[in-house]
Amino acid sequence: MRAPSGPTEPGFAELHGGGASVVLVPALGGKIRDITLAGRQWLWHNPDVPITMPAEGASFAEARNAGGFDDCLPNLSECLIPTWVQGVRSRQLPDHGELWSQQPHLSVTADERGPAATCTWTGAALPYDFARTVAVRRDGSVEFTYALTNNGTNRMPFVWASYPMLPLTEHTRIVLPDGARTRVWAQHGITIGRAGAEHRWPRLRVGSSLLDVSRPAISQKEDFACKLFVDLPKADCVIALEEERVRLEMHVNGNSLRHVGLRIDRRGWSPAATKRWSVPLLPLKAARPHANVVFGPCLGTPDTLSEALGAWDDAHWVEAGATTRWSMVWRGTRIEPRERA
Repeated sequence: MRAPSGPTEPGFAELHGGGASVVLVPALGGKIRDITLAGRQWLWHNPDVPITMPAEGASFAEARNAGGFDDCLPNLSECLIPTWVQGVRSRQLPDHGELWSQQPHLSVTADERGPAATCTWTGAALPYDFARTVAVRRDGSVEFTYALTNNGTNRMPFVWASYPMLPLTEHTRIVLPDGARTRVWAQHGITIGRAGAEHRWPRLRVGSSLLDVSRPAISQKEDFACKLFVDLPKADCVIALEEERVRLEMHVNGNSLRHVGLRIDRRGWSPAATKRWSVPLLPLKAARPHANVVFGPCLGTPDTLSEALGAWDDAHWVEAGATTRWSMVWRGTRIEPRERA
């Protein structure tokens, strides 16, 4: 654990093993700043928003949209919990959930498998404890394990989203199950149907044509942005993002993690454009539009818990006094030229 070097720079913790490394910033809601696999640092950093301690009362866009990897729970987009949910009815949930605005308790351990860091949060609007353990294994993989405990007397609804921001370049290729159901949540600069409209990965119907978004930087001439949810099979599977000759693989089990949240921003999002989204998403307040991808498994869809409990009918529940767990593993691999072709 390294201490801050200045009054506004938070301290950070580093984990190393098997050629992989992870850098965490515990004071910033447990943010993961860097993940290095297969010789590449994968996470995107916003050049307009430094990773520093924010001003008191700052919003997520002002305080945390510096890039990196955040976990969002019990929601992603700001919403009001429906009145019929017992114990937590009509409570307001902030943008990007409750975790980013807290300083979690941090513990760092190490064993024969490698070092690990566990961040633990306590809910504010909802009665829960949430723990995330990030472990760098000696085989060069990074393992994420999660545990959510309901401390209340009523069953509790939630959605969780892993929110790693990754660079979008002309080489970026997104690998998801071919033909998987793909649903629209938000869009700008592209017309792919209202919220809930269904497509089949990787092709989105745009008017009378089909647009392949597995290569977002070159899929169309105009800049655009969208948020999609892609179904995963109910079995162990691998999803991936490729950059030139390296691949970031996410190993997940579809019985617990049934969807991937995919937010593509090819300079289609700017302060002037946010009001024109079909559904409010992250109110990005950068000085200029950027190109990046958010690509991560999630529990429940869409971004608002209210819609997950409503029309989308895809909220997750944890019983009073119970704990629910899930996990995923990241690996980095090299791509041989013939394999990429």
